[in-house]
Amino acid sequence: MQIILMEQVQHLGRLGDIVKVKEGYARNFLIPQGKAKRATEANIAEFETRRADLEAQQETVLTEAKERCAKVDGLTLEIVQKAGVDGRLFGSVTHYDIAAALLAQGHEIPKNIIQMPGGSLKRVGDYPITVYLHADAIATVNVSVVAEQ
Repeated sequence: MQIILMEQVQHLGRLGDIVKVKEGYARNFLIPQGKAKRATEANIAEFETRRADLEAQQETVLTEAKERCAKVDGLTLEIVQKAGVDGRLFGSVTHYDIAAALLAQGHEIPKNIIQMPGGSLKRVGDYPITVYLHADAIATVNVSVVAEQ
């Protein structure tokens, strides 16, 4: 299915790009979220008339994301969990725990933009965690998992 992107989508394209994606991805995610429209002649013409407004709106979103990125990038979070003598946690540290720790420090970050490529943290130690605030504004947060005394 051919779609026109109404905003920048990571790993897919930028505002105004006409890309081909699988029908389910377009119908179930991109179109309902307002990130894309079907690439019909009418939608392309409508996009071209609104292009300047959409670009200005995207610039505003990017500026806000970069400001938030500057505040969060390099931040160190300490999360205390129960652990055994060998350093393995009783449970794990997940996106939810990291988002709660960020909120406690005054940064409201949704848990769905926190990337943990190795899955949840199951051992005591320091871990770099990536936070995708925008496709062009990516922050790294250092999470220090400490054993509860």
